Formats: sequence, C-alpha cells, structure tokens
Amino acid sequence: MSMRTLYACVLVTACGLGANISQAASYADTIATVQPKLVKIYGAGGIRGLEAYQSGLLISADGYVLTVWSYVLDSDVITVTLDDGRKLSAELVGADPRLEIAVLKLKATELPFFNLDAAIGVDVGARVLAFSNMFGVATGNEPSSVLHGVVSAKTELTARRGVFRTTYRGPVYVLDAMTNNPGAAGGALTDRQGRLTGLLGKELRNAQSNVWLNYALPIEELVAAVEDIKAGKTRPRSAADDVKRPVDAHSLAELGLALVPDVLPKTPPFIDRVVRDSPAGKAGLRPDDLVLFVNGRIVNSCRMLADELATLDRLEEVRLIVQRENDLVEVVLGGP
Repeated sequence: MSMRTLYACVLVTACGLGANISQAASYADTIATVQPKLVKIYGAGGIRGLEAYQSGLLISADGYVLTVWSYVLDSDVITVTLDDGRKLSAELVGADPRLEIAVLKLKATELPFFNLDAAIGVDVGARVLAFSNMFGVATGNEPSSVLHGVVSAKTELTARRGVFRTTYRGPVYVLDAMTNNPGAAGGALTDRQGRLTGLLGKELRNAQSNVWLNYALPIEELVAAVEDIKAGKTRPRSAADDVKRPVDAHSLAELGLALVPDVLPKTPPFIDRVVRDSPAGKAGLRPDDLVLFVNGRIVNSCRMLADELATLDRLEEVRLIVQRENDLVEVVLGGP
C-alpha cells in the first residue's frame, strides 16, 4: 500500500467509518481517485488575520479551475498548487458574485478533472466526502484533507435572508461534516463513489446565533454560470482590443457618481458619493454600495468601472448590480 493510500485510510477511519477494513479500503480507493482533481489556491490575505489560501477543483483537462469568489483572488499573483506538487500561476477568467463562484485558468494540459456535466444530485441522508485544503495543511504534494459526513438537509438560503451574511440566494446542501473551516471553501463534495455533487461554500455564520453553517453549493446550480464565464460572457467589454468606444459615452461624472479614491490598481469600486438629482441619485444608488456588474459584465476595480462605462453610448441604458451590505441590488440608469 502506498503512503498516499495509507494516509487516505487513516483519514477515513478517523472520520468515524469504523474498523471495517474492506469498507475503509473502498473509501481509500475513492479518495485516491479524487485527490488529483483537487488544487490549493494562494493569493491575497494576511490583513486582520485573513487566510491567503483556499481550495479549488479542476473542471477541464486544459486547466480550468472552479473555486469560490473571495478576497483571496483579489491579487495580481494567484498561485495554484496541483496534487503532484507543481506550482502554477493562474489567471482569473471571471466570477459570478451572485453565486459566489470564480473560474481560474492554468497553463497546463492532460490534467485529471471533474466533468461538471456528470455531476449528480444527492438526497438528504446521503453519505458524502468533503475534500479541501482546510487550515492550509497541504502546501505541496501532500493530499488534501478528507472529511466523511452526511447531507443533513437541502434548503434554500433565500428563506434565511438576513440571518446568514451571504449574497448567495439559492439551494444548499447542509452537512454534518465540519467543512466550514479556513481554506476549505472551494473544495469538492462527492458521493461515496467519488462523483462530484457540490462545491464547498465560504465560511458562513448565523448573524443571530453565531452558529456556523457547514454547506455546499449543488453543482447543478453552477453549471450554466461556469459555462458563461468560460465563454467570456461576463468579461468586461472594455478588455477587448477591437471594442468601439462611442464619441458621447457614459461617465461616472455624467451619472453622478464619485468612487472611493483609486489608489491601487485594483481598488474596489465602492461608491463614495452620489450627486443629488443625478441619474445615480434618482436610481437609488447609495454611498458604500459596491458595484459588481455593468450590463452583466463583472468589474472589480474603479478603473475597470470607468473603462466599462466608456464603451457605452449615452443613449444606452446602464444596468448596475451592486452589493449593499449582504444583498445584491439591480439599478438601471440612463437610456432613452
């Protein structure tokens, strides 16, 4: 038995599967199959004790990685460590803050991966395995951590709006495994055969009771958004070399918006001030709103927001999706 298989057996046994050797060996085989499809992601962090790492899963042989959308990815340099210990630079292809997911791209080929189209749903009571780099235990070719658990419930976070601080509104698998740990977000939830069923969510605490929620996002809820991101449908139009910029374009000043000082290349586009009776003021935008999308395309900096507006003629309407505290709000400005 290899050291990696032995490690898997120990993890499974420690998770309460008992001393049944054949059962442990079966789980060890599953774990050995899944491990190469997991990655460790390193980026921004360190401020106020924030961890600079999270987990991800390979979703194509040519290096696409699915993970959660978080501050870790707000970095000029994102490093991904593969199961075999290779460290590669990653490009942020795009994100969907509404689902709290992001897609990265590595320059690599012939990688093992999860086929999202083959992902399955599971019922309440199903036994599952949760794979992640919780607590940053694995830094090189060490295997990711594995937890065994049960799906306790499948519920809508929408029904708990205002209780859990998250922009995601949709179904989740609630787990009895302790997956809500630093670094676990973006990991994989599989069934006992290693078939992908969910993406481990970010740390999520009940605002009323301080109880942490261990949960995963069903893959079926994410597939369409992932395909849109890979196809470039959420990328800023201003990033294209051949984009035509109108002579009379929208601007922050014309809309009545002033952003926080743009001191860094990726200063988030928080609204600092809204001019009274301006298009922004009439649309209900407020100071401290964080602009996430312009006409369906993600913007992650003040400069990117200004550039995106510069591609829109003043006769076109501007649809903004902003994050206001823990809610996503859509507003429409301008237009005929």
